[in-house]
Amino acid sequence: MKKIAIYPGSFDPITNGHIDIIERGLKIFDKIIIGVLKNPEKNYFFSIEERVRIIKEIFKDREEIEVEPFQGLLVDFVKRKKAKVVIRGLRAISDFEYEFQMALMNRKLNPEIETLFMMPSIEYSFLSSRLVKEVFKLGGCIKNLVPAVVEKELKRKIRENST
Repeated sequence: MKKIAIYPGSFDPITNGHIDIIERGLKIFDKIIIGVLKNPEKNYFFSIEERVRIIKEIFKDREEIEVEPFQGLLVDFVKRKKAKVVIRGLRAISDFEYEFQMALMNRKLNPEIETLFMMPSIEYSFLSSRLVKEVFKLGGCIKNLVPAVVEKELKRKIRENST
């Protein structure tokens, strides 16, 4: 029986920190399903379709990685995908408080689902999608922070939005 984990997030955009967690998660799990969150309450830089397309492009040659959008409760998505584990990345104490609260709520909603917290490699411990977008919009270099396809898509999106 395959060990399947869900790695949920908005991934707006996906960063090398996210990819680091996914790659290291594959040392533990046979398959990781990247659940791309669609939250109608939130304003995203990239649409759900763009985020899914970008992530699929990054992992196009990886059978052990699936990418799927989801909306609603994470525990429902996890159950639908027949997984038992949710992977969450932790960068700082501030992440821990929020993630701990979410993990406990998910456990309350479905006690069969476990949350595995993983720290990113040290070179990505400061990295967030929000920071990447900020640095990029202000003209800073994001090389080595995101895959090349993400940088290309950020440039395209900026051009699109300025016309």
